[in-house]
Amino acid sequence: MTQHTPLAPRICPACDGFASAAITLGGRDARGHLRTITVHCPACHGTGTVSARRVREGAGA
Repeated sequence: MTQHTPLAPRICPACDGFASAAITLGGRDARGHLRTITVHCPACHGTGTVSARRVREGAGA
């Protein structure tokens, strides 16, 4: 009997798979480190992939 291969994860159309980004707030703290925040893609919540149903909904919109 043949083995089924798992489906490849679908890349999020909103972020193209780059789900998280570090954004500098400008300036440095008292120790000299850049102040940054991490933001995540609102469509995939930082995973970089979405289910097949979400991809179809985004493509039709």
